[in-house]
Amino acid sequence: MFIQTEATPNPATLKFIPGRAVLDGGTMEFTNRDAAARSPLAERLFGVPGVTSVFYGSDFVTVTKADGDWQHLKPAILGAIMEHYMSGAPLLADGSAGSDEAADEEDEFFNEADAETVATIKDLIETRVRPAVANDGGDITFRGFRDGIVYLNMKGACAGCPSSTATLQHGIQNLLKHFVPDVVEVRPM
Repeated sequence: MFIQTEATPNPATLKFIPGRAVLDGGTMEFTNRDAAARSPLAERLFGVPGVTSVFYGSDFVTVTKADGDWQHLKPAILGAIMEHYMSGAPLLADGSAGSDEAADEEDEFFNEADAETVATIKDLIETRVRPAVANDGGDITFRGFRDGIVYLNMKGACAGCPSSTATLQHGIQNLLKHFVPDVVEVRPM
């Protein structure tokens, strides 16, 4: 098994590509060891000293570290990913192939009168923003819309990335303002 690695815009995060599907659809994020209990792979990765976050995309895993050098952490992370796939263990402990999408949608907030505007915002995020962000090992999801402000959740490599503020304010905000006049600002949640 050959696992490729790619740098991300976030120097604390690396993207690992195992050459096979990771998640059937959507994304999943594990920000601590307790959350990782749902996934044997995430548990193995949190067993590597210094790992602070694990994120699953369709065909990649991003790992974020607190400190330490990638040169020392990378072999242990590659070993954990390889061991998981060679063992044949399921991605999730309960055998499901679920993602965080349903939970994300439950937490959304917006005024029903803005439903059409929100549908346009979500479509733009889905078709133009998320594919580009996935290339960098992360994800951005819609959280809410109130008083002209769009609230987004940043996951994976995007969470804590030094360039995330610029991405939000210059890239996503400009895109949304161009297509949706009601948008005045974009903020992370």
